[in-house]
Amino acid sequence: MTTRKVIFDTDPGVDDATALLFLLADPAVELLGLTTVWGNATVETTTRNALFLKERFGFHAPVAKGAAGSIRGGSVETDPAIHGQNGLGDIELPEPGDARIDPRPAHRFIIDTVRANPGEVTILAVGPMTNLALALREDAGFASLVKEVVIMGGAFGYNGHLGNVSPSAEANIWNDPEAADMVFAADWPLVAIGLDATMETLMSNAYLADLRDASGAVGQFVWDITRSYAGFYHSVMGVDGIFAHDSLAAAYLTAPELVSTRAGAIRVVLDDFVRGLTVQRPDTRKHEVEGWENRRSHLIATGVDATAFLALYKQRMVELSTR
Repeated sequence: MTTRKVIFDTDPGVDDATALLFLLADPAVELLGLTTVWGNATVETTTRNALFLKERFGFHAPVAKGAAGSIRGGSVETDPAIHGQNGLGDIELPEPGDARIDPRPAHRFIIDTVRANPGEVTILAVGPMTNLALALREDAGFASLVKEVVIMGGAFGYNGHLGNVSPSAEANIWNDPEAADMVFAADWPLVAIGLDATMETLMSNAYLADLRDASGAVGQFVWDITRSYAGFYHSVMGVDGIFAHDSLAAAYLTAPELVSTRAGAIRVVLDDFVRGLTVQRPDTRKHEVEGWENRRSHLIATGVDATAFLALYKQRMVELSTR
C-alpha cells in the first residue's frame, strides 16, 4: 500500500485529538511528526497534550514545540470555554511521563523533515499557521519540496457558513492572519478545508454515543473529551453535538472524494473589521485588480458528503480499537 507521509501541525485541542486518532487509524498515513502551536490553548498546554496523546496511544512520531504566538507578536488570547482549561475537555490528565520533545523548534523540524523527504511530505495544519510562516521566512525554498499542504481554516461563504470568531473570520485564520496570507502566497499545492465544509459534519451526541459503544477505549476517550466541547456548541448554537473540523481535514488526505472543491488564488484581509476574512479569486474569473499578482491557484472545500465521512470516521475508530 502506498502511504502518505504526514507532518501534523496542531494545537490540541479536542477536535485536534479526534483528528489525530483518525490519522493513527488510517493505514495509508505514515505520521512523521507532530508540531505544536498556540491556538486552542497556550503552546505549553498544546505541547503537553501532544505528549500525553503520544503516550496514551503509543505512536512513535516525534513531537516538536512550536510558536507561542502570532508572527507579528502581541499578547496571546485563548478561550477555555471551548476546549476546557486543559485543552482536552478537562478530562483528568496524568503528570507528564517519559515522552520527550524534539530539540528543534517546530518550524525547523518541518524544514528538516521536508528536505529529508523531498516531494513526499504532506503538511496537515489545523491550528494557526504560524509555524508554517516561520518555516517559509527561514527557508522559502523548502516550499517547492512539499508534496501538499492541507489546512483546516477559512470560510468562503459556501452553504451559508462565514466566520466563527467574527462575522467574517474563522478561528485559525483570525489567530494569525499574516501567517495565513504568507502560507496562501507560497509556491506549494494547498487545500483549505474551511467552515464551508466542516460545519456540515455534525457529530451528534447520539453518533458519539454509538461511537463510544462500538470502539472500546478509543470511543470512550472521544466521548469523554467531547462532553464539554459539545456543551459549548449547545450553549452558543443550540446544536446537539460537535463539528468535526480537524477530522475532516485529516480524512481529506486519503479520501479526497468526500469533499468538493473550487480552484483559485486565496488572500486574507489583514485590517479593519473584516480582519481574517479569506477571499478566493476563482480560476474561472480573471479580475484585473492589484494584489493578486503571482498568486498560484489553491483549492478550497465547497461541500462534503457528510454521511460518508461520518461512516468512515466510525469505521476508522473501530479499526483503531482492535489494534
